[in-house]
Amino acid sequence: MTTAREIATRTMDAALAEAETANVAADAVARVMLEKVLHIYKQTRSIEDISSELISTAENLDPDTDYAFMRP
Repeated sequence: MTTAREIATRTMDAALAEAETANVAADAVARVMLEKVLHIYKQTRSIEDISSELISTAENLDPDTDYAFMRP
């Protein structure tokens, strides 16, 4: 069974490959993808819920950060 991650990864990989061919920055494609994600979220989720998820994601960007729930 295909997962959401597999579908999204294939889609993003294809978009980035097309962007490279068209000399469009990957950052620009990512920004538009984020806009599209937010549009989808707004259809079923509250602004507060979306905001909470984005804040949580932003706070956990650093892969070297230790979290309180993690054991050393």
